[in-house]
Amino acid sequence: MAAHPPEPPPDHAVPVDVARPPGAARPPGAGRPSTPGAARRRRAPLLVAATVTTLWAAVVSYLPVAAVLWLLRSAEGASSVPDAARVGLAAWLLGHGVPLGTSTGPLGLAPLLLSVLAAWRIYRAGVHTTRAIGARRSGSPGHTAAVALAVGLVYGAAGAAAGLVAGTTAAAADPTRAGIGLAVFGAVGALLGAARTTGVDARLRARVPVPLRHAGRTGLVAALLVLAAGAGAVGLSVAVSGGDAADTIGVYRAGVAGQAGITLLSLAYAPNAAMWATSYLLGPGFALGTGTAVRTSEVTLGSLPAVPLFAGLPGGPSGGLSAALLALPVLAGMTAGWVLTRRWPAVGVDDTAGPGEPVGWFTLLGTALLSGPVAGVILGAGAAASGGPLGAGRLAEVGPVAWQVAAVAGAVVGVGAAIGAGAARAVAAPPADPVAAGGPRRQPPRQRRGAPRISRRRAAGRPG
Repeated sequence: MAAHPPEPPPDHAVPVDVARPPGAARPPGAGRPSTPGAARRRRAPLLVAATVTTLWAAVVSYLPVAAVLWLLRSAEGASSVPDAARVGLAAWLLGHGVPLGTSTGPLGLAPLLLSVLAAWRIYRAGVHTTRAIGARRSGSPGHTAAVALAVGLVYGAAGAAAGLVAGTTAAAADPTRAGIGLAVFGAVGALLGAARTTGVDARLRARVPVPLRHAGRTGLVAALLVLAAGAGAVGLSVAVSGGDAADTIGVYRAGVAGQAGITLLSLAYAPNAAMWATSYLLGPGFALGTGTAVRTSEVTLGSLPAVPLFAGLPGGPSGGLSAALLALPVLAGMTAGWVLTRRWPAVGVDDTAGPGEPVGWFTLLGTALLSGPVAGVILGAGAAASGGPLGAGRLAEVGPVAWQVAAVAGAVVGVGAAIGAGAARAVAAPPADPVAAGGPRRQPPRQRRGAPRISRRRAAGRPG
């Protein structure tokens, strides 16, 4: 009897990989469509992805503002949700640096906590948009720029629409200025997120000389440490004056909902107060109205609004234990310089030192000094963002002077970082030589059994 040929497998049968042993992991990409058309179908269009991620970022940063405004208006007896939503849009624009026009004058003091939340969400919008279009780890500057442009356009359109809606309230915003401001805000934030996701930022960092990279990192660390010192000073002042802050909240007689709204509003401006305290510790101080000054050597204040954060203001020139707080910026710079020396090892991992050769004193101290201007620019930008007018009257000048903060911070941090880096290098023990110290000589590694033996003469490079 003739043998019948084997029947072909059905169309739905899954081919068995005979080369892969049972229980082994499936190779990456196995069983997935690998054609260019299938990969293209998995990617979302750029405009669709940017619209979805950007509008979601706007909603997430807007809802907390609307909730706080609803609590405040409910304490006044006007708990209409549409009114709270429109006022919330105006406050949301204020958090992006868009000034509002009121009956008492321009309102330009942005709550920095809302600004940080909006910046974080728009950064994440850039990340998610880059992933949605399939440009993750592509290293493409074109994709990075396209994502930033698309997110900026969508965010600018949302800002213009919010300006139109908020224009019907007592605090109006210019729709054109709102659209341009939020377009720039969204483009910059999305550019950072897209560059991080595509890997473009890593390529750019690789082109920067190593000393400059260390200087930038050290300046950022020092600026954050100085800002943390300012935030700690604010928290300590408010804690010491907790009774006055509670009395200030009780003055409003707004009930539980109103007091919760006032507390949340104070928290929204807590980063502003931290920046003002940082300027106070550095020396330039800040103003709370025309003709006022809050410095370590002078405190001149007028009538202030009943705000719980103002309960922690100093009552006069610093002295005694409070004067010791003025050394915190210098200590922050020294700490950053110390970390610079520890993070920059003495085994050549840069362009200025070879293997086993320590980084020179000139390079180390020069890098530490360069970190000062970096910290100055960061703190100066924070000082500029933390101030703004509270009307056209006496409170038209509120906050520190940005260039003064930048200049003093650059000098203080640069000198402190140089001192810290030099001290860390001076106390660092040089690599010990075990033979010179009388220790045992390092033995060569033992050869494996069966390996060909190499004589000492051949290993040293001498003819056998």
